[in-house]
Amino acid sequence: MEVEEIFVSILGLICQPTRAKMLWSLLDGRAYTSGELATSADISATSASNHLSKLLDADILKVEIQGRHRYYSFSKPEVAYVIESLANLAGEKTAINNKKNATTTSGVSFCRTCYDHLAGFVGVKVTEALEQKQIVVKSKTAYTVTEKGWQWFGEFEIREDDFINTRRPLTRQCLDWSERRPHLAGQLGAVLLEKMLQKKWFKRVQFSREMLVMAKGREELSNWLGVVL
Repeated sequence: MEVEEIFVSILGLICQPTRAKMLWSLLDGRAYTSGELATSADISATSASNHLSKLLDADILKVEIQGRHRYYSFSKPEVAYVIESLANLAGEKTAINNKKNATTTSGVSFCRTCYDHLAGFVGVKVTEALEQKQIVVKSKTAYTVTEKGWQWFGEFEIREDDFINTRRPLTRQCLDWSERRPHLAGQLGAVLLEKMLQKKWFKRVQFSREMLVMAKGREELSNWLGVVL
């Protein structure tokens, strides 16, 4: 097929309402069973199986088998970036409504995962603090980690040598759909969030992309980055 035909085919798969709901659920970076995705999309198990089969054939999703269970997730990070980018279209309307309502940022808009990295108001604040402290600097569509930055990340047991010979980009500027400003994505963003979760700074909300900022997290974000939440 021509590139245009492939593009139309993939877009049709992603933007079908039921599949779009399933893909939105997978943006929290976790793998889900067919039954769980069926529940999230409010469809039958048979219907979910048919939709998932199409997404697997198109290499949008992958499946891992553990015992009797099959767990579905994005086939690669680039798929998550596409879904998050599409969410920015909805984010424009959300941002306008929030300004009209003058409500306080909360829920997924306040703190959430974007596939496997930190997003929302908190994610943007952390990224901007990293920039202000010259830990990272913007470089086109990514971030460059400074020498001072690698020393800082070293305190989290994150070292430059850990990322040698990896195919995934080290960093990426990911436009946050609720804040309309970029947060840190890429492999470094994923590892940083993993370390923060291990340190109990955040707690995942079950069956949601939302994360709770723990008391320890608020204290440490203030101590390490001057981020006050």
